[in-house]
Amino acid sequence: MRLEFAPLTSMAYLCLLGLSVALGGCGKRETVRHESFQSDTPFSAKVSGRGEAVCWSVKRALLTQGYMLDRGGEGLIMTGTKDLQPDDETNVALRLQATCVDNRDGTSTVFASATRETSKMQTVAHSTTYGASIATISLPSGTDKALRVQRRETIQDPKFYRSFYALVQSYASEEAGRTK
Repeated sequence: MRLEFAPLTSMAYLCLLGLSVALGGCGKRETVRHESFQSDTPFSAKVSGRGEAVCWSVKRALLTQGYMLDRGGEGLIMTGTKDLQPDDETNVALRLQATCVDNRDGTSTVFASATRETSKMQTVAHSTTYGASIATISLPSGTDKALRVQRRETIQDPKFYRSFYALVQSYASEEAGRTK
């Protein structure tokens, strides 16, 4: 007895592919955190001063705290980075991005968002593969230490941002005193 099967059509292939994708997702539940937009966040503050003076004050605030400014194409957005090394095995990178908008009423709004990335030294094993075609073997060949990112997050602490905005306001007030 001989069984014969008709060739599968492209529609049948698509159905089989869809079924395998659907079944592949079974048993896995991914938790999605829903963001909600709120008006009372620490990511913006109103500062006394014209836009140009406040933007210059943002730049001064970043530079005086040891942030290195990235050179970007957009002049209104400033990005500064700062690296900290709390111990021999850990590196913390802070990245603060800020922009300012002149409100045309003697004040400006500064928008800022910062991230913290923590990396730790980890031992990484290496292996070497020998062989040809179907006969191959992998053997351990050593280890190295490398920095690996452990955590990356947006800084949410209102005190962090309040201290930044206070420094910006201080420099903006200083600028306003010079132009009088």
